[in-house]
This record gives sequence, C-alpha cells and structure tokens, in this order.
Amino acid sequence: MKRDVRILLLGEAQVGKTSLILSLVGEEFPVEVPPRAEEITIPADVTPEKVPTHIVDYSEAEQTAEELQDEIHKANVVCMVYDVSEEATIEKIRTKWIPLVNGETERGPRVPIILVGNKSDLRPGSSMEAVLPIMSQFPEIETCVECSAKNLRNISELFYYAQKAVLHPTAPLYDPEAKQLRPACAQALTRIFRLSDQDLDQALSDEELNAFQKSCFGHPLAPQALEDVKMVVCKNVAGGVRDDRLTLDGFLFLNTLFIQRGRHETTWTILRRFGYGDTLELTPDYLDPPLYVPPGCSTELNHFGYQFVQRVFEKHDQDRDGCLSPAELESFFSVFPTAPWGPQLPLEVCTKAGRLSLHGYLCQWTLVTYLDVRRCLEHLGYLGYPTLCEQDSQAHAITVTREKRLDQEKGQTQRNVLLCKVVGACGVGKSSFLQAFLGRGLGDAGEFAEEHAVYAINTVQVNGQEKYLILCEASADSLLATAPDATCDVACLMFDGSDPGSFALCADVYKTPGPWRAAHHLLLATSDAGGCWSCCHRHPQPLTLPGPAEEPMRPQGPPWCWCGGHLLKGPAFCRGHLAHLPA
Repeated sequence: MKRDVRILLLGEAQVGKTSLILSLVGEEFPVEVPPRAEEITIPADVTPEKVPTHIVDYSEAEQTAEELQDEIHKANVVCMVYDVSEEATIEKIRTKWIPLVNGETERGPRVPIILVGNKSDLRPGSSMEAVLPIMSQFPEIETCVECSAKNLRNISELFYYAQKAVLHPTAPLYDPEAKQLRPACAQALTRIFRLSDQDLDQALSDEELNAFQKSCFGHPLAPQALEDVKMVVCKNVAGGVRDDRLTLDGFLFLNTLFIQRGRHETTWTILRRFGYGDTLELTPDYLDPPLYVPPGCSTELNHFGYQFVQRVFEKHDQDRDGCLSPAELESFFSVFPTAPWGPQLPLEVCTKAGRLSLHGYLCQWTLVTYLDVRRCLEHLGYLGYPTLCEQDSQAHAITVTREKRLDQEKGQTQRNVLLCKVVGACGVGKSSFLQAFLGRGLGDAGEFAEEHAVYAINTVQVNGQEKYLILCEASADSLLATAPDATCDVACLMFDGSDPGSFALCADVYKTPGPWRAAHHLLLATSDAGGCWSCCHRHPQPLTLPGPAEEPMRPQGPPWCWCGGHLLKGPAFCRGHLAHLPA
C-alpha cells in the first residue's frame, strides 16, 4: 500500500476546484477565492486511512501545459470537477480532460479518476444521467460524487473516495465490462482460500471461516452473520455452499460482491494480509523479510518453523500414511508459482517407495534453510507463515547460530545442522557414498543414474543428541583451484585404493593451506581396502591429524574407514567420527 496519496483537481475554469479545497481545509465556504490554492498536506492522523494526503489545485490561467503534465505524472488520482448546472463542463470531461490524463497510457496503467459534480446547490435533482455514459466509456473512473463547496455537502466524502481509489483501487481486481474478477485477483484469492482450508476438503467450515476472519480483520464473525453470508451465497451461486461449508466458488463470489457494492477495501485487506501488493504479486518485503546472518554463522529452522512445516505436511498427507505421494506433493506445491524443489529431491533425502516421508521432508526443509535461507523465507511466505502463525514475518521461524569460530574455541555448539565436505577425484565413489548415507545400495543409486545431486542430508546421533548432517560432494580439483572454504565442520577425503593418483590428490588437498583445515576432524575413506595399504606404503604422504600429539597418521588410526567397496557402511562411518565434534 502506498505511503502517501497525491490528489490533483482538474476541470474547466469556475467549476469550483479551489473552493472545494478551501472548504475542506477551512470547514466553511470562502468569501474570497484565489485563482489557485497552494498545495495542501493533510496529516496521516486526521485521514480515515491514516496516510498523509497531498491535495494539488490547477489553474489553466496560471500554469503552463508542461507544468500540467508534470502534475499529472506525479498524481496518484485525479478528481475531475464539473459544474452540475453547466452541461458543457460535463462534456469537457469526456473530450478534453480524460484524454489529457490517460490519452497516452492506453497500454500502461491508467491514473484512477473521480468525477466530482460541484455546485449541487444550484440544481435540483442529479447529474448522474449525463455522467453514466462517460463512466461506462472510461473504466479508469472509480466513482462519481456530487457535492457543494458552498453548503459543505460531501466535501470530506469526495477526498475520502479519492484516497480510497489510490489505496484500494478497483481496476486491478475487477473487470466492469465482464462483471467478474480479473484473472490475477482470482488466482490470488484462490491461493488464499487453499491456505485457509486447513483440512483440505475444498471448503471452509465455520471454524476455518472464523480463523480467516480473525486473521484478516481482527475479530470473528457472529454466528448469525456467518449464516447470513452463507445464505447470500446459496441464493446466488450454485455450489457456493456445500455441507454448510463455503466453497471456492462461494468465496470468489463474496469478493466479487464486495467490489460491486463499493467495498473493495475489504478484498484489498484480505489480499494485503496474505502478502499481496498493488500489482497482485507477493511483495518483496513479504517474501524476503529482514534477517541478518553475520559471517561465519549458519541458519536453521527453530521449533516454531519445524512445527509449522510439519502441520503443512500433515495437512497434505490425506491418506495418513506418513508420506507424500506425487499427487499429495502436487497439492503441497499448488500455492507456489513453480515447484520449490527440483528433480534432485529423491537423491538428497530419504524416501519410501518413491514417496517423500516426513523424515525426508523435514530433512529437505533443513537443507534449504542451511544452504539458502532467503529461499527458505520465500517458501515459508508462499505457505502463508506470517498470516497463519500471526507473526510479523517468517523470519520468526529461523534461528541464526553462533559463529562457528566461537564453537571451535569453546569446544561446544548449539547447532543442530552440521556440514561434511566429501572431497575426492572423479570416479572414487563420492556420489555412491552420498546415496549410502541415505540407506541406498549401489543398485538403488542406479535408479537415479540420469540425475545428480551434490548434497545428501540425514540425521545422526552425536554424543547422544540427534543432529542433521549434510554431505556435500566436492571435486578435489575444484577445491584446489578455488579459495579455501571454512564452512564445513567435517572434511571427508575419498580416494580409490587402486589409484595412487587419487590418493596423491587427497594429500594435495589436505596440504592446501587455508581456513577449511580448521574442520574438527579429517576423515579418509577408500573404496578399496586391499589397495590402500600398498598405496600408503608406495606413496607415503605427510598427513597429520589435528590433536594433542600431532602424530603422523597411521592406517590403523580412527580417521581411516576401510569400506572395501561396501559403501553401505557410509552412515556408520559418519556417525563414528562425528562423535569427535563439540557437544
């Protein structure tokens, strides 16, 4: 919503533009009227919408055409004033003033217009019969108000409607010719309906309607008001109410009715409560709220975040089998503009018979939050976290951890998510190792041969506590070629025991100076136990383990993992060595 409103008054000379402004400010009809009033600013606290409002007068005698165009460009809304007793001034609205304001904006957004029939004290009856054809011809006309600057009739109402036309415009919501909601508005309201339908039965119960009403307007509906709403829908829309519940068709009809009756601020209140801006897109401020993450810190979902995403899972798990089927995932994705998770999802988390389990689902949220918290905030926004949880923003669901350097210094950590870089030459089995961490054998991993994921996430026990561990596949060549990386907690160097070159590459990575070597433990794995001994004897490397004694590393030491081709030992390998991390 705009932070201020700028109203420009246009019309023929002597129709009373200046008198309207002075009557509003002075609350009496001015005895002497200057050619043009100075710009007036009405403070926010005295306007109905609590928004500062600037009112600008125009005088054709005092201002140039260039000055007029500049004022039109700056205006949020234009009040076109005519004299109800002079039909010629009404015709000038159609032939001169509207083309002047919107004549060059046929393809772009048009400035909203309020028609103002002044001097109603001079004519009995109404001028609406002459004005209606103009309103039908130009959809940018929001409304028409008849008033009298002399009698102070409808003066405040005039400027209220002008302010309302800016803050709650009709044009983005409703097509007056088709007499229906515009597609973007219907799409936004459909998303809001789906978010409010907590049991996913395609209808809103009284309880769901009251929760929606309270969230948007601060109070529930009285029981009789609820029945009246459903009665109106029943009379006008077939299928608008089903089993005493409001359907999507009924919900869309109600909003159409609000707009047709001039209560479009009601629909705008709903849209803005769920994050929509004037263009009916979710605003950047809503999708990307402020969240400062200092260098060296990481991000995790907190208790509130996990509670929310688990409720969303349970909502879409319609068959209550603890997994999301492809159809249930599609239902989950329906409130997003595009699918938030790509085809790598089955390779990154644990699944059950091709379906996403609750464990895998929570792992995926943990992975996204850790790797790209901005994307996580965006996803939570699409799911309606701020509105449904009654919070200022979805940043409420995120915890920013302490800097990792401080964890290392103090020998303890509160973090629940740890990162292990799996480094090695191409072909040593890094991808299979990641899949083994998810409980898959070589044959299972082969099902996803066409896909590739550089991350895998699962839970492990560390000193009696459950932690999320992310494995990240990294090429040794790329690690040597790029700047050192200090983000990992554990480094796993993988080589092929039958390939001395892959072992030498691990040694080069290990000897590379830089902050990544501050990882708490260096792990060494091989896909061929038999070849490892001979590899170490034939190609001795000055590898050392961090520890109190800094002794030369020996094959029988704890960092060695002899997988011997049995990559399913990967999880035990990770769990055993994570025990050396700070508790």
